[in-house]
Parts: sequence; structure tokens; C-alpha cells
Amino acid sequence: MRRYDLAPLLRSSVGFDRFDQLFDAARQSDGAASPYPPYNIEKHDDSYRISLAVAGVGEDDVEITVKENVLIVEGKPQTEQDGVAYLHHGIAGRGFERRFQLADNVQVTGANMENGLLHIDLERHTPEHLKPRRIEIQKKAA
Repeated sequence: MRRYDLAPLLRSSVGFDRFDQLFDAARQSDGAASPYPPYNIEKHDDSYRISLAVAGVGEDDVEITVKENVLIVEGKPQTEQDGVAYLHHGIAGRGFERRFQLADNVQVTGANMENGLLHIDLERHTPEHLKPRRIEIQKKAA
């Protein structure tokens, strides 16, 4: 396993303590991630939408949690129906887990399921203390 030295990138920056951890996590999970379920990530101004293709999975079979800026989407395997004999079983019925790393100010605002797609809506909220502000220069009294 090759480790990258990010010290030159981090010398002139402040507050990017987790950058090297994110970089390593992305590199390690790149080849190990399962392609199921496939997903899209859409961006609309300050909001995002993650859409996962979860055909054959109901709302009660999916659990969505956020822990330490990681969005975790888990699907529980469906129980087999008694007395059903499949001639072809092409719809995946296995469990899954997808993890998405969220930026510090991104929050999950809702989720819904429509036409076999699980939509998770996210929004970027910029706190007041992070918004740009003008600093007045105080003048000396003469």
C-alpha cells in the first residue's frame, strides 16, 4: 500500500486536518466498493440529491443514518416468498450498504422512494460565522 505525503499541500492551508484521511479513504475504497446499488449524485445550487436504484426494495427495508459526517444507506435482504419458484431471478434481492462522506456543512433534509429509486436530499447550510464579513479598520483618535 502506497501512502502519499500531503505535507506540501497542507503547508499553506489551515483547517484541512481531515483532508489526508479523506484522500486515503477514497483511495482504499475505490477498488473495494461494490457496484450495487448504482447511484447518481445531482447538484442544484446549494442542494444535492443522491438517487440509488433499489428495485425490489421497499421503504421498510432501507435504513438511512448519518454519523460523523458519513451518510450510510443500508438495505436489508428481502425474505424469500414461500411457494415461489423463479424461472429467472434477475432482480437483485441482496442486502447492501453504501457510504457517502459529507462535507461539514451538508445536512440530509429528507428521503423518499419513487419508481424504484431512493432519493436522498441534502442541503449545504453555511453558518453565520462562516459567511464572509467585512472587518472595519478602527481609526485612531487625533
